[in-house]
Amino acid sequence: MSSNRLVNKIKITFQYIMPKHAISRVVGKLASAKAGWLTTQLITFFIKTYKINMQEAKLKNASDFATFNDFFTRELAEGARTINSDPKILCYPVDGTISQQGDIVEGQLIQAKGFNYSLTTLLGGNTDTAAPFQQGKFSCIYLAPKDYHRIHMPIDATLREMIYVPGDLFSVNPLTANNVPNLFARNERVVTIFDTAYGPMAMVLVGATIVASIETVWAGTITPPAGKDIFRWQYPKDGSTAITFKKGDEMGRFKLGSTVITTFAPNMIEFNPNAESGTVTRLGEYYADLIDKTSQQ
Repeated sequence: MSSNRLVNKIKITFQYIMPKHAISRVVGKLASAKAGWLTTQLITFFIKTYKINMQEAKLKNASDFATFNDFFTRELAEGARTINSDPKILCYPVDGTISQQGDIVEGQLIQAKGFNYSLTTLLGGNTDTAAPFQQGKFSCIYLAPKDYHRIHMPIDATLREMIYVPGDLFSVNPLTANNVPNLFARNERVVTIFDTAYGPMAMVLVGATIVASIETVWAGTITPPAGKDIFRWQYPKDGSTAITFKKGDEMGRFKLGSTVITTFAPNMIEFNPNAESGTVTRLGEYYADLIDKTSQQ
């Protein structure tokens, strides 16, 4: 066995045995602490280590942020991203890198070569929730530590349901995705289901090691605290209390990085033909074409 393979095996084995939830919660408390000079030094180190372009941020100096979480969920400067205005095009919901995307075949999504996982399990275990997406399409985008960590809407939509699914907190980096079976269907996650003019869409915010928090703009912090039960929240489809979004609106954020998985109904979209596993994504850019149902009649 080569030295690199041995090191990778040790890293994966360590993830199985480490107390991931406890470590993540401790890191979360530290990341939310207002530690003055120490916080500024940590942010400065992080910026240099991951080569973060702070010219894209609204606040550009390490000393501008009271906590590490404030820095990690930093707002972009006005004009740093342009949302594609074509109503027939979906825009990328995040900055990141495509891990996998394609067809949902026999209820399975591709995680990595040799690894698939269940759509139904991913969405919380209810077959009725998963049914509209069977034989549809999915996209998995990994957010690295250097990326912008707010999540935006790829299309105009109305929130229908939110589901908290308890689970593990494995890392979601490429090494882990290639070595831990059912990674995204076993990690803690928040599932959001939306109605759009073209069909239903799910956006799954997947937790990971040292992810301090998953938040949505309508409900605030969903986790922590972690639980052992699945929780579901239903929302009105119309009326004055319906929760609606325009394409490009912020819908949530990660405090420390993770992954967003989006699923679509059959015959709803076709992905950008130039995008594939490893493609870098930028919020607002061309993600997919919406399929005009009237042209099929």
